[in-house]
Amino acid sequence: MASKKKRTPNVQNDSWVVIAADSVIDSQRKDNDPTFVRLRNPATDAASLYMLSGGKGNLQLFEVKAFEEDFRSWFVGQTVQRDGRLLFITPMDPLYLILPYLIKSGKEGKFQPVDQMVMDEEFPVCTRLLNCTHSFSSMHHIADEKEVGSLKFHRYSQEKTMAWLKKKVEKTVLVLKTKNICVGEGVKSSSYIRVKMESNSSKEDYLGYAHGLISEYISKDLSKDLRHHLQLPEITSPKEPEPPSKKRKLSDKPVEAGEDYTKFNSADFARKPPKKMTAAQKNLAKVDKSGMKTMSSFFSPKVKVEKK
Repeated sequence: MASKKKRTPNVQNDSWVVIAADSVIDSQRKDNDPTFVRLRNPATDAASLYMLSGGKGNLQLFEVKAFEEDFRSWFVGQTVQRDGRLLFITPMDPLYLILPYLIKSGKEGKFQPVDQMVMDEEFPVCTRLLNCTHSFSSMHHIADEKEVGSLKFHRYSQEKTMAWLKKKVEKTVLVLKTKNICVGEGVKSSSYIRVKMESNSSKEDYLGYAHGLISEYISKDLSKDLRHHLQLPEITSPKEPEPPSKKRKLSDKPVEAGEDYTKFNSADFARKPPKKMTAAQKNLAKVDKSGMKTMSSFFSPKVKVEKK
């Protein structure tokens, strides 16, 4: 008898293509156990993916960014991975994620133990942020400290936080200048492509650009406070020009869907220049039309003649 082959079930392969430093996933270290975790994003307050790597006393926080396009996949060995995203893993300061919890508890105006402030029922893994390297010892950058015996208590400080964020902005400015990254008018905002070889960016340009990068890791309210602290003007960037096919003239009435041309204001059409004639129309215009009836005359109503 012919033997029947047993079909294995189609199991989805839980793997990703990741770009990260070797130290992040160094399997030679016994205390290294990289783990993807869900934590509250400090800028959006929603769930985001992060990575914790390392053991006790050497725990590191990493940000996970995904580059994805529609209808993409990867060949991993002899299998096809449906998730075509490309993950970028970069180190991140855990104070950014701890800061929102201190701000929330700081509304009470009293000193508290840090482990009682950094608590979240929806994201219980947040308590591990306090075990990250230099996390607890760096708390003085964003909070006032008070020692009672062998215990330390903290309270959120707006003044210290602004000073800490300002240093972050200034360090970012130094990196931008060192890398010769153009941040002024010579950069297209849509693609961040340098369009001028020479850089005429001012100090305000660099501060504004660096402020925008740091703002990706803090709340909108904190970003506004930081902008004021840096003495930067309010953002008044003009909208990017629309393609010619989508441009419309402004009027005092709202313009609705572009497909419904009956909704346009009549004044918009009155200001439009006459359309250019095609070659066929030009040839037709040269034809001698004397003695010819117009097309509309065939469809005009007949005139009734009254009998006398």
